[in-house]
This record gives sequence, structure tokens and C-alpha cells, in this order.
Amino acid sequence: MGARSLLAVLNGERQAVPPVWFMRQAGRYLPEYRALRAEKGGFLELVYDNDAAAEITLQPIRRFGFDGAILFSDILIVPHAMGQTLTFTPGEGPQLAPPLVEARLEDLHAAPQHLAAVYGTVRKVAAALPGETAFLGFAGAPWTVATYMVAGEGSRDQAAARLMAYREPARFAALIDAVAGVTVDYLAGQVAAGVHAVQLFDSWAGSLAPDEFDRWVIAPTRAIVERLKARCPGVPVIGFPKGAGGNLARYARETRVDAVGLDETVDPAWADEALPEGLPVQGNLDPLLLLAGGDALAGAVRRIRRALGRRPHVFNLGHGIDKETPIAHVEAALAAIRSPL
Repeated sequence: MGARSLLAVLNGERQAVPPVWFMRQAGRYLPEYRALRAEKGGFLELVYDNDAAAEITLQPIRRFGFDGAILFSDILIVPHAMGQTLTFTPGEGPQLAPPLVEARLEDLHAAPQHLAAVYGTVRKVAAALPGETAFLGFAGAPWTVATYMVAGEGSRDQAAARLMAYREPARFAALIDAVAGVTVDYLAGQVAAGVHAVQLFDSWAGSLAPDEFDRWVIAPTRAIVERLKARCPGVPVIGFPKGAGGNLARYARETRVDAVGLDETVDPAWADEALPEGLPVQGNLDPLLLLAGGDALAGAVRRIRRALGRRPHVFNLGHGIDKETPIAHVEAALAAIRSPL
């Protein structure tokens, strides 16, 4: 297993025992993370502290031996670098100011030092990571990042961004293009600093109608993939369009990502039939099954592995690990994932 294994799968090699990492594996369910956060302060302070962020990235690797490490950061680093103020308020989530429903993108003052701070973390992790472990960087996809930039915060239905896209499509397209441009630079910077592969998180892809999905999810993702591959040949790109549903197969074909992440609502057997033959997939255990544990967890692991066993498969969750997840359940899941079927 290890870095060669995970990267081989992302490059199209099927393996009997899938490599594994979990979204949000570096985070609040770990006592060592909670201790460091109590010592250092708020979330954003951790992200921009190279020593702390590198330590958090490495914590789940030391404890569990995951085959991939995921950079400890946040998708809103890009709007922060584009000039919006970013704060994390306990109990309220992230806030971006000024929201673009009230301000113009052109009036923001870029702050590229926020990207440079993350590159420092990447370099520290790359120097300390075990040689057998792959290192994954990431960014938010333009649609999801834009929803936060427009509203200034997260929302259930992304109505502010969707309305702007309908009412002012040229203005919204300019925002999407700007986010895509910074994202390419950001991901290329992560690669230069030491990551082996990258993931694009489109957490709110499921809120769009089909035509809007094509315009604001597929098209900008394809543009990022093309531009990144021109700058960083051979670096795999994982696309994760959460909630894409029936749009997933079209996303896989048209974006030209190297692997597709499946959220927990996707039937893996359907995905195996619908997705392009040989395309690597990642996922898709329900994070609540990891929280529940027991026979339900073990059975789900087996079902997912069997359903996706004919193609290259990176085992993962369908979304981020829940902060209440017991350590013993993670250990049990890893044992089931790494056991022969």
C-alpha cells in the first residue's frame, strides 16, 4: 500500500484492497487535534500557523496509517486571498465580508500572502510525511466558493448566488472566472510545494438545475483541470461534486477529472454502471455509519468494496467525518477496508 498504491489507483490501476483516506480525517474527532486547538486558539489561526497546520495534517497519519494525508486548510482561503475578510465565529460558521450581494469584486484588494501561508504548511508536511503516504492538496470548486462569496456565509439553498446567476449572468460569470483563475494558481502552488494530487470540493453542486449545473459546475471545473494539467502534468485531479445525482456521469465525462468522488447518496453499483469504464472512483461510506459502528459499518464497507471492485477505487467517506466519531470505529472501518473480501 502507500503513496504508490493510492496514486496508482488515481492513475487507473485497480487493486484488490483499496487504498483509503477520509475527508476531514484531520480534525475535531481526534483528541490530539482538540488539545492543539485549545492551545493555539481559533480555526483560522491554526490554518495560518504552519507548524500547527502541518502537525494537524500529520496527526491521523501517525494514529491510523491512512494511505493519503489531506492538507489541513479550508476552501475559503481563496476568497480570503481575493480580498474578502474571513472570520470563523463559534456557533455561526465562516463569514466573508463584504458579501458580493453588496459589493463589487473589482473593489476587493487581493491578499496573495494567504495562499503563500498555505504553501509553507505544504512544504513542512511534505518534508515530514512518511514516504509511503500520498499527500493530497485541495481547493473549493468555483461554484461552491462563489456561493459563500456572494452571500458572505453558508446557506441551505445557496439562493443569493443562484439569483445572481439568473439575474446578472455576466457578473456571476466574471466571478466564477476569477475564482477559477486563482484556484489554478493556488493548486499549482500546492503542487510546487509538495502535494502529489489535488481534490476539487464542490460541496453545493446539488443545488443547481441541470443547465446551471453545466454552466457553473462542469464548465469551470473543466477549465481548471485543463489549465492545471498544462502547468502540472501527471498530477491527478479528483472531482467531488456533492449532490450531483443524475448529473454525475456527465460531470465525469465532461470535466476530464482523473477520479470522481461519490457522496453517500450515490448507489455505488449504479455508479459502476453509469460512469466511464475504468474511471477511478472515491468513496462513499456514509459518515453516520462510521459514527454508528458495529455490524452496520462492517456490512456497508463490504458492500461498497464489492460494488466498486471492478474499477480503480479509493475508499473514502461520502463526506467529512463527524466530530463525534469514536476512534475505535475508525480503527474498525480501516480493518474492514484492508481485509480480503
